[in-house]
Amino acid sequence: MSGKLVLVATPIGNLGDMAPRAVAALKNADFIAAEDTRVTLKLLNHFEVKKPLVSYFEHNKRQKGEYIIARILAGETCVLVSDAGLPAISDPGEELVAQCHEKNINVTVIPGPCACVSALAVSGLPTGRFAFEGFLSVNKKSRRTHLEAIKLEPRTMIFYEAPHKLLHTLKDLYENLGDRRISVIRELTKIHEEVSLTTLKAAIDKYETEPIKGEFVLVIEGFHAEQTDSGVSLADAVKMAAPLLKSGLSISDAARQIAKDTGLKKGDIYKELLKL
Repeated sequence: MSGKLVLVATPIGNLGDMAPRAVAALKNADFIAAEDTRVTLKLLNHFEVKKPLVSYFEHNKRQKGEYIIARILAGETCVLVSDAGLPAISDPGEELVAQCHEKNINVTVIPGPCACVSALAVSGLPTGRFAFEGFLSVNKKSRRTHLEAIKLEPRTMIFYEAPHKLLHTLKDLYENLGDRRISVIRELTKIHEEVSLTTLKAAIDKYETEPIKGEFVLVIEGFHAEQTDSGVSLADAVKMAAPLLKSGLSISDAARQIAKDTGLKKGDIYKELLKL
């Protein structure tokens, strides 16, 4: 009789988020497959768990996947963990889960911390429909294709990003999506947790002058029908026109200037400004 694969979510920063069921699963496993055994060993030591570890990550997943499958088929229970959060989400464990299903191996999950939905919940952006986009590829062609594919995505989008790539990613998103609202979420559940609801342009300005530290989740508003290719809505255009009106510019001239800057129709902006 074959064993099973158990996906166990681990803390994304605060060890207090480790669920009792998750600790019990680690203690009851025959062995644990980990993305980075050094990281997982610290977790196991904290909860006084002593179990054999098997390294399973992106560059050895084919070879180690077969090894893990063979042990499960022989009757053992394997717990799969990533360095942080829920394994198999933007994680090589996705392939191991698929392999288990091909072999009719039972796969279960013990839910817990997940940066994706946690960031969405605190973002301040619409949560009813969302798309998890993971990490943008560092390959220029793949990156360009990905960005092109999401230009008209109406759902709120969620990205993961490392600190050394953050500014480059913000600039690429701004160039392809326009100046949309974004919630930049840093160090979730950790001491220096920060949630900043801003715009792509403002985020770029901020991180061009400030040190960039920690792990980031980027939550970006989706495309709206009234937006131009630059991503600017009529509501945004009205806000942009406010300082021009305060400076003494007429409604007509302000509408003309904002239309030129955004690609929106002057008449549409003019009508909205008349409502003020």
